[in-house]
Amino acid sequence: MTPKRTAVPVGPRATVIGAGSWGTTFGKILADGGAQVTMWARRAELAHEIDEAKRNSRYLPGINLPRSMAATHELATSLEGAEQVYLSVPSQSLRENLKALRPLLADSDAKIVSLMKGVERGTGLRMSQVIQQELRCDPDRIAVASGPNLALEIAREQPTAAVISSRSRETAEIVARAARNSYFRTFVNTDVIGTEFGGVLKNLIAVAIGIVDGVGYGENTKASIITRGLVEMTDFAVANGAHPETLQGLAGLGDLIATCQSPLSRNNTAGRLLGQGYSFQDVVKQMQQTAEGLASVAPVLQLARESEVDMPIVEQVKMVLDGKMDPRDIAPHLTTDDDTPQGERTNHGQADGGGALRRALQRAFDQFRNGGGRAGSD
Repeated sequence: MTPKRTAVPVGPRATVIGAGSWGTTFGKILADGGAQVTMWARRAELAHEIDEAKRNSRYLPGINLPRSMAATHELATSLEGAEQVYLSVPSQSLRENLKALRPLLADSDAKIVSLMKGVERGTGLRMSQVIQQELRCDPDRIAVASGPNLALEIAREQPTAAVISSRSRETAEIVARAARNSYFRTFVNTDVIGTEFGGVLKNLIAVAIGIVDGVGYGENTKASIITRGLVEMTDFAVANGAHPETLQGLAGLGDLIATCQSPLSRNNTAGRLLGQGYSFQDVVKQMQQTAEGLASVAPVLQLARESEVDMPIVEQVKMVLDGKMDPRDIAPHLTTDDDTPQGERTNHGQADGGGALRRALQRAFDQFRNGGGRAGSD
């Protein structure tokens, strides 16, 4: 009987910084697509488990990782020869991690890819902006990945799609070719602002969905929040320089649906605990992983005020987080904060009877169905 051979990586040398559930899953995506992947884990014991047992039992229980994946807790070692560097650390600690990375990447022209969905507290900067600022690199080297990407489902190789965005179309396509395999399809665009804000804002709406779920409200309430939440997301993103169609694609609507409806979503889970009466501090203690939406509420609202964009859903979420509103009182206020009858704006200030939402849904499903064998356009 001929022994089974381990596939030899034929793709780029890729390093993933951060071995939580999403970082490890993305490492698996890359390795299954042929990349030579090295994971960096802060804890030596986790790096050893990934490297030797091909498991990450804490963050991805029951998942067998590719034999071609390696791991180390030595940062410099992980980056040796890297052509692509993927960052998957909590958004609020990104800057600190980049300070350690900067001297190690000083002579490198590697593509830098953000897997994070957050806004930095204090500065209001998106993750790609923090990367550019701290690494002092050409923004054309930077890309971001986003979409309806629940880590455990993808680790189980359930088919899904994502968007790779960069100011440079060439960079987006290089990363997209590396980050694709039989169960993971990637599209590309050059709207970094819209792609990043889509990933950030859907977390906030997912917290709201979790709150009303924890309270015990039903599908009508949740459907209303998702629909009106997409309007808030689009208004905010466009006011900050995004293209509205990006929010109707995988990085906006697609991610919003996945995050709001799944119990695997950390932000949904955090909201549900808040709805059940736990305080913000208790929720943070109970969460084993970071729920980025909780940290992004305040900086997003500050940017919204500066952009003169109304975000009543997110405002109410912040009041619950601050303990200024009973979660049971949130639903009547979520879709409007004014008793005056209003037109239903379904797409960045337009009232078209729901046509924009229908087109957005159709676009997301078309993108997924037509993944094909090449990098598409989102």
